[in-house]
Amino acid sequence: MPRTYRYYDLILALFVAVLLISNIASSAKIVDWGVTLPLVSLPLAFDGGTLLFPISYIFGDVLTEVYGYSRGRRVIWIGFAMAGLMSATLWLVGRMPGEAIWQATVGQSAFNAVLGGVTGGGIIVASLTAYFAGEFSNSYVLARMKVLTRGRWLWTRTIGSTLVGEGIDSTLFVTIACAFGVFPWATALSIIVANYIFKVGIEVLFTPITYRIVTVLKRVECEDYYDVDTKFNPFRVMA
Repeated sequence: MPRTYRYYDLILALFVAVLLISNIASSAKIVDWGVTLPLVSLPLAFDGGTLLFPISYIFGDVLTEVYGYSRGRRVIWIGFAMAGLMSATLWLVGRMPGEAIWQATVGQSAFNAVLGGVTGGGIIVASLTAYFAGEFSNSYVLARMKVLTRGRWLWTRTIGSTLVGEGIDSTLFVTIACAFGVFPWATALSIIVANYIFKVGIEVLFTPITYRIVTVLKRVECEDYYDVDTKFNPFRVMA
């Protein structure tokens, strides 16, 4: 009989919620705080989802650190499926006829401007590809580092895995989105750099909180999984 955990489902739900909210925010707005990197004069503009999306990597770290790569992989796949379901639903809603008052006060153009990016092929391909590659890279690096360090120096695993995962995620997402015309190529480097700095910075800033959550979960769940004999194939769905 599979083992059950008290908080695994809660973390799963939070992970998926963060992912879906981030996808909508990413397509809705590019944020520019007017800050420029002094050495290269590069403006730090980023998509709105960057504000929340780094937290999904923190959840990913917690899942892999406590429950192991296989259970983390299951959550990543669930998030992938829910993102696809959200996009398909919004695509269908966008193509249904609008009610007269709604058309007069809001209109199809406003819907397309805000939510069209979530349903458009470019943003979906970019988001799901970057999510898949980044999350699995993050989980794999953390799991392998945990075995190599024998469970010591948690901060090296959480930050090290984020450096890899977020780098892959940010580069793939922006590059593919620009290729599909979602973002202009002129802003590509700025968005990649800003996203990467911000996301890694969030991971570093939240390290004490991550430590606390991991410590509590390991004690409450009586689990501290080591992926010694784990098959790291990302295409296996079941834990």
